[in-house]
Amino acid sequence: MSLRFLLQLLLLGAIWGASFLFMRVAVAEFTPLALIEVRVAIGAIFLTSILAMQGKLSSLRGRTKQFLILGALNSAIPFSLFAFAVKHQTAGLSSVLNSTAPLFGAIVAFLWLGERLRVMQVVGLILGFCGVVILAMSKNTLDGKLIAVAAGLLAAMLYGVAAHYSKRSFQGCPPLAVSSGGLIGATVFLLPAMPWSLSDQVPSLKAWACALALGIVCTGVAYILYFRMIELYGASRTMVVAYLIPIFGVLWGFWFLEESINTSMLVGGSIVLAGTVLVSRSKAKAAS
Repeated sequence: MSLRFLLQLLLLGAIWGASFLFMRVAVAEFTPLALIEVRVAIGAIFLTSILAMQGKLSSLRGRTKQFLILGALNSAIPFSLFAFAVKHQTAGLSSVLNSTAPLFGAIVAFLWLGERLRVMQVVGLILGFCGVVILAMSKNTLDGKLIAVAAGLLAAMLYGVAAHYSKRSFQGCPPLAVSSGGLIGATVFLLPAMPWSLSDQVPSLKAWACALALGIVCTGVAYILYFRMIELYGASRTMVVAYLIPIFGVLWGFWFLEESINTSMLVGGSIVLAGTVLVSRSKAKAAS
C-alpha cells in the first residue's frame, strides 16, 4: 500500500465522515428535505460542469428514468433519512449506521439477484446486526429517538439496493456521468416537496456554510476523488474507505460537537465494522 494511496484514502474517509458533522449542524436550521435539496443540487451543478468540460454531456442522454430512480434510491431518500437521523441522534452514531450498507447489499443480492451467501457472509451479517442491537440499546440512543436509528438503517438499506440497481442499469456509462445524472435525478425528485419543506427561519451563514460544504466538498469533490482512486488503484482497494467513514464520523462528532462516546457505542460500532469487513471480503473473494 503506497503512501499516496493511504493519504488519499484517509482524506476521502475524513470528507465523507465529516458529512454527518455538517448535516448535524445545518439541519438545526434547515428542514431535512430542504438541506438535502441544497446538497444534491450543488453536487449536481458541480459534477455536471466537470462533465461538460470533459465534453461528455452526451453520456447523460436517453437515461432520464434510470437517473431519476437512481437519484431517489442513492441520494434523495437516504440523504434525507440521514438528515432526519442526525437531527435526533449523534453524528457519530449515524455514521456507524451508514457502515451497515454492505450488510444490506449482501441481503439485497441474495433476495433480488439470487446470489448465494457464503458462510462467512452469514457470520458477518449476524455479527453486524448484533452490533446494531447493541447500538440501539445504548444510553445515547435511548436518550434520542429509536426512530432515528430506524431511519439510518433504512437509508443504508437503500444504498444497498441502489448499488445493485446501478450495476445492472448503467453498464458502459462513465462513472462520473452516473454520479452527475443520479444527483440531477435526486434534485428533480425532491423539487416538488420544496414548497412545503422550507424552514420558518432564515438559515444562518454557519448553516449555509455547512450546506455548501455538503454539496461541494462531501459530494462533488469526494466523488471526483473516489472515481479517480478507482481508476488508479481499482474498486476493491478503494472500497476500503467504507471502514474509515464511521471512524472519522465518530471523531469529528467528538471533537467538534462534544458528542460522548460510551462503551456500548464502541462495542456495538466495532461489531458492526467487523461484520461489514467479513461480508465485504467474502463477497470480493466470491467475485474473484
